[in-house]
Amino acid sequence: MSDFKTLLNKYDLPVPRYTSYPTVPYWSDSPTSDEWIASLNKHLAPQGSTWSMYIHIPFCETLCSFCGCNTSITKNKARGSDYVEVLLKEWENYKKNVPSILNGTLGQIHLGGGTPNFLASESFKQLLGPIMDDCKKAQKNFEASVEVDPRRCTVDQLETLASLGFNRISIGVQDFNLEVQKLINRVQSFEKVKEVTETSRSLGLTSVNFDLIYGLPKQSMELFKKTIEQTILLKPDRIALYSLAIVPWIKPSQKLFKDEDLPMGADKRALYEYGREELLKAGYKEIGMDHFALPTDSLSISVEDKTLHRNFMGYTCNTSDVLLGLGVSSISETPDCFHQNEKVLTLYQEKVEEKQVPTLRGHKLNEQDIYFRKKVLEFMTQLEVKLDNKNQEADVVQFLQEMMDDGLVVVSDGVLRLTEKGHPFIRNACLVWDERLRNKKPEMKTFSKSI
Repeated sequence: MSDFKTLLNKYDLPVPRYTSYPTVPYWSDSPTSDEWIASLNKHLAPQGSTWSMYIHIPFCETLCSFCGCNTSITKNKARGSDYVEVLLKEWENYKKNVPSILNGTLGQIHLGGGTPNFLASESFKQLLGPIMDDCKKAQKNFEASVEVDPRRCTVDQLETLASLGFNRISIGVQDFNLEVQKLINRVQSFEKVKEVTETSRSLGLTSVNFDLIYGLPKQSMELFKKTIEQTILLKPDRIALYSLAIVPWIKPSQKLFKDEDLPMGADKRALYEYGREELLKAGYKEIGMDHFALPTDSLSISVEDKTLHRNFMGYTCNTSDVLLGLGVSSISETPDCFHQNEKVLTLYQEKVEEKQVPTLRGHKLNEQDIYFRKKVLEFMTQLEVKLDNKNQEADVVQFLQEMMDDGLVVVSDGVLRLTEKGHPFIRNACLVWDERLRNKKPEMKTFSKSI
C-alpha cells in the first residue's frame, strides 16, 4: 500500500479525460457554420455511413452540487415543451442542409442532461417520434438510451420511451448513503432506484446502467462498501464508477464542499479499488477507464471484438463516422471536425429560431490531430497501441520512462501496453499522444486531477 500511495502522490495530476483529441481547451481553428455543414455532408455522403445522435436536455428541478454539466434549474415544466419545439427546428435545419443524413444509418441515440426525464411523456413523443420516423435505424445493435433521475422517473415516462424503441437506461445513483446524498443535494432511496431498475427491465429497457461517484463528501470506506453491496444486489448491466471531478472554477456550487469532508489521494483511490475488486468478484468486466459491464452486455462483447469506441458520450459499442449533437451546448464530431452549440440557452434558441446553425466554437482537425486522435482512441479503448516506427518508439520510451520504471506501462514488440498496475494511471500514460499539451501546457486551471 505504501508503494501505491507513493505512485498516487506522484501521478495524481491535472490531466484530460480524453473523451476527444484535441481536448476542448486546445481547440483553436474553429469552423464556421458553413464549414461544419460541409464536413457533415462530406462524411455522411457515402451510402451506408453510420452516425450517432446526442440530444442535450439542460433542465433540472434542483441543483446537485457535484454536477459539472450544463444545466438550467427550474420547476416550470412548460420550459421543457417549449425547448422540444426548438430542438425539432434544429433537426429540421439539419435535414435541409445535410439531406444525406437520412441516407445514413443511425446506430445510437442518447438523451443526456441535465435531467432528460424533466420532459413529460407527451414531450418525449413530440420530440422522438419524428426523429425516429425520419432515421434509418441500424438493424443490429441499435441503441437508444436515456439518462434519468430516479427521484422523478415515472412508469408513464418509461412506458413511453419503451414504445419509442428505447432499450437502454442510465440511472443517476451516485451513492446510496443518506448523509452523502444530503451533502450533494440528491436524496433518493434504494427502494426507488430498485423500482426504476425493475420497471425498466420489464418494459424492454433491458440494459441498465448505474452512475456511481467516488470521492464525494463524507464518503467513507464503510459507507461506500454498502453502496457497492446494494449496487451488486440490483445487478445493473453496466456501471460507470466516476471520480468526483473537483472543478470549482467552473462549477461554483462545489465551493460548498469542505476540504476535510472530501476523501483525497490514496483514501479516495481506495474507494475505487474496493469497488473494482468487488465488481470483478461479482462477474463484471472492467471496460477501459471507469466502466464495468456484465459479460453478456454489448459493451463487454465489443471489447472482445475490438470494436469498443469512445466519444463525447463515453464508451460505446457503436463505432460511428459522425456524432450529431442537438440542443444547447451539445458537441458534435466528424472525422475532421468538432462543433459545439451555444452554451447560453437564450442564444442557442435565438439562432435556431433564425434558422442558423447555433455554432459557439469547434475545431478543424489537421493531419497531425487526426493521427494522434486515432492513437488516443486506440489506447483508451484497447489499453495498448501499436508504435509505427523506431523513432516513435524512442520518443514514447523517453516520455514514459518514469512510468515504465514504476511498472505502469511496458513497450515490447513495437506496442505500448498499460499494465494491470498502471490501470489507475491511464490518463497519465495517454499524455504521450497529446502533442498539443506536450507543446504547450495550460496557463490556468483546466483539468481535474487524474485520480
